[in-house]
Amino acid sequence: MAQKDMSMYDHIGELRKRILIVAAYFLAAMIFGLFLSPKLITYLQSIPEAEAFPMNVFKLTDSLKLYMNFSFFIGLILILPVLLYQLWAFIAPGLYEKERKVTLSYIPIATLLFFGGLAFAYFILFPNVINFLSNLSDRLNLTEQYGANDYFGFLFRLTIPFGFLFQLPVIVMFLTRLGLVTPAWLRSIRKYAYFILLIIAGFITPPEIVSHLMVTVPLFLLYEISIIISRFSYKKVLKAEQERMEEWAREDNERNNK
Repeated sequence: MAQKDMSMYDHIGELRKRILIVAAYFLAAMIFGLFLSPKLITYLQSIPEAEAFPMNVFKLTDSLKLYMNFSFFIGLILILPVLLYQLWAFIAPGLYEKERKVTLSYIPIATLLFFGGLAFAYFILFPNVINFLSNLSDRLNLTEQYGANDYFGFLFRLTIPFGFLFQLPVIVMFLTRLGLVTPAWLRSIRKYAYFILLIIAGFITPPEIVSHLMVTVPLFLLYEISIIISRFSYKKVLKAEQERMEEWAREDNERNNK
């Protein structure tokens, strides 16, 4: 059934189906995360940034909370390709055949960008922020005594958002292909977009200029890359529209000739 011929009830039923599929895969991914979490926690405790100070638990439930948080985030990361595919499957009936193939190719790109964002935050941003905070504690003659949940919670808050922020080029490309945004519009709202990205960077990083710039500059670059990608996508949209108009004109001529 084509999506444009579906009733509101059919749309809701299709959406419910996709959500249930994602939920089932997420549950399976979380169960897998339960087995992977202890090894990952042990590894993250052994990295140079974590070796400098002991990690403590201050409540009886802290260990369980940490364990479940890791399982949740592992499940979230593993489920991303499935989530993207189900989103594509939901909207695909409303697209032309060529658009379906193009948008389907976005899934591996988005997945790579997600892991690229995680890698950037973990290997570049996280060590520098931790070193800055540790040096600040040394200058103030403070003894670092972190709770394990505080440490890993900070790690998650710094890395996971970057996985999603790195989706910006794919989202812009997708919206451009759907005709919802144009490169001219993205350029016209650049200053507002920069302001929003500055606010996002402020939430992610501690109040320190170097760390803030390490987040803000890549976000600005992502936005500029998104504009470039939108420009190429928009040209393809215009070309596809022209081809469709020419095809309709040929069909009209053939019908008139008959």
